[in-house]
Amino acid sequence: MDETRATTDGGTEVLGPRQERYDEVLSADALAFVAGLQREFGSRRRQLLDKRRERARELAAGGTLSFLAETQQVRDDPSWRVPPAPADLADRRCEITGPTEAKMLINALNSGATTFMADFEDSNAPTWDNLIRGQLNLTDAIERRLQFTSGEKEYRLADTLATLIIRPRGWHLEERHVTVDGQPVSGSLFDFGLYVFHNAQRLLDRGSGPYFYLPKMESHHEAALWNDVFTSAENSLGLAVGTIRATVLIETLPAAFEIEEILHALGPHASGCNAGRWDYIFSMIKTFRTRPKDFLLPDRNTVTMTVPFMRAYTELLVSTCHRRGAHAIGGMAAFIPSRKDKEVNDKAMAKVREDKEREARDGFDGSWVAHPDLVPICTEVFSAALGDRPNQLDVLRDDVHVTAEQLLDARSAPGEPTSEGLRNDVSVGLQYIAAWLGGNGAVGIFNLMEDAATAEIARSQVWQWLQAGAFDEAEVREVIESEAASLRGQAPEGARLDEARELFESLVFDDSLADFLTLGAYAKLA
Repeated sequence: MDETRATTDGGTEVLGPRQERYDEVLSADALAFVAGLQREFGSRRRQLLDKRRERARELAAGGTLSFLAETQQVRDDPSWRVPPAPADLADRRCEITGPTEAKMLINALNSGATTFMADFEDSNAPTWDNLIRGQLNLTDAIERRLQFTSGEKEYRLADTLATLIIRPRGWHLEERHVTVDGQPVSGSLFDFGLYVFHNAQRLLDRGSGPYFYLPKMESHHEAALWNDVFTSAENSLGLAVGTIRATVLIETLPAAFEIEEILHALGPHASGCNAGRWDYIFSMIKTFRTRPKDFLLPDRNTVTMTVPFMRAYTELLVSTCHRRGAHAIGGMAAFIPSRKDKEVNDKAMAKVREDKEREARDGFDGSWVAHPDLVPICTEVFSAALGDRPNQLDVLRDDVHVTAEQLLDARSAPGEPTSEGLRNDVSVGLQYIAAWLGGNGAVGIFNLMEDAATAEIARSQVWQWLQAGAFDEAEVREVIESEAASLRGQAPEGARLDEARELFESLVFDDSLADFLTLGAYAKLA
């Protein structure tokens, strides 16, 4: 069945086509629930996005970021803590991430990781089919009936599965295939609303619960909005307040200055925070986009978690979370193991182990991996650090004292932009955007599992380097032409490389830095 005609019910229109089983997700009651959230919180969401733009103007006028004076009392109050984690969220030593596509979902749940972040955001290209099939796959997984067949190979769920955590889209994104009272519904509320409506009770009946990762937040006011959304949903669905639990990706520079306030604002729903590398670097460039020379960063692959400003951020995250009883989850190991090149594989695996050992020493409770083959390394490293404990919440890191100046010290990253780094950014950016336009949000490039954050850092670095005079336009255009020609010879039939190049060029040669490439690119998706 493929009905492209819009359907209307009480001011809610579904503009996307209806395929087989879509009605299981887009039921009248589920759409009414999402519409209720949109009507209650849509205007407040838009106001908070206006606040983001207002702060961007202040920074462009010469302002800076600092720890908030108006919330000093929250930071100084030693009495508050987040509620204890549910039983199946107490141990998070290894978290695997990926989109909600059936095969990857099955492999991740079966991987041996303690938790799986199923993603509607950066590793998902938000086509209508990806979103609705993703919701179906999640419900099928919870019901233990999800299967996938490829040729003669069958994929089925094992007896023991990772705990499921869902990442909805960020506040800045909309779902254009569904409107409420003539306006597109928030992508965040759409993803969250459908999942919690269909699955909250199913999860509770199986001894788990509705758990979420919250991306791209820039202030505690945005966390307070999520808290109110959760409470409203719990009241509507007859759930106890605090049933829904959330972990926050601290992946924007403004959020790093409000970690405690964000946890406090989430109230009974707070569980922890995660350190997101690529988006955080992208946010450093974007936040101070009008001062490219002062915040100039070297090649992206050299901006590791050990450079001073990134180290300050991660240590602040651990110490803040543990002081408040919240989990601190480390960054992504994005390496895709090679079964053809043992030398490359061995070096990369050693680097993954080194990164996870550093995180464990720093007090993180667990960390992220992008591929099932990395689960044993991450699990082994954190198990050695944890012993018989489920986490390291007792490691308070009272030795950590991070200043605003340390968080803002982008120039502490050693090195300068190089021609090799420029070529890598261009190639990765073109490859990822072409794949994303084709409906794939998790893409293996140069033995790394890349998502939308990759394209953001790639295109924003090239833009920054142009603005700072590290390269001129002719040099960048020559590299784009060279890389596009090389990729065209390798691209499969139907690859949207020309569109990817057009979009990439429009972003890097613009006088201003676009907030998110996905905002403009979304219109090109099915």
